[in-house]
Amino acid sequence: MASDGQVFVKFGHIVAEHCLDQRCAAELLCAAEQTHTISSQLGIVARVKAVTAESKSSSELLVSNAQNLIQAVSNVLKAAEAACIKGLQQPPPDSEEEEVAAFCMHWRKNLLWHRAKESLNSDRDELGLRKTQARAEPTLTAMVQEQSPPIKHSPKRPKPVKGHTIMDSHL
Repeated sequence: MASDGQVFVKFGHIVAEHCLDQRCAAELLCAAEQTHTISSQLGIVARVKAVTAESKSSSELLVSNAQNLIQAVSNVLKAAEAACIKGLQQPPPDSEEEEVAAFCMHWRKNLLWHRAKESLNSDRDELGLRKTQARAEPTLTAMVQEQSPPIKHSPKRPKPVKGHTIMDSHL
């Protein structure tokens, strides 16, 4: 689990490096660094627990650190969502950065599609406000849960479409 946390640290660094908005990039880097710290701490606690006698307090510490790591990874993904909404620079072709950007832009495309469908909803409430469907907006967290992490090589990851840039808004 600690090594998986490092995958999200790398993901956060790649997205931050290509983010067009400096504030979003800084927030994402902060979340990635927090995840790195908690992931390293979890690895240390797990190694110490593996060589010491079983105790309730060490098990509780391990569970607590694992929960903190899950929350930190969630913060990285939320910050990455904000960065993706602001836009990403075109990464070098045939690189790991391009794969991460394609994953993020696939999520962004799903989000924009969802929002467009919601805006076409003609159901109105008594105040004339548009009613939203019960379906939640797509999130990077949901995409990660459906697929393997974006940095590990996986055939399920979307590939960029030739001729399109990361900033194409009509994906």
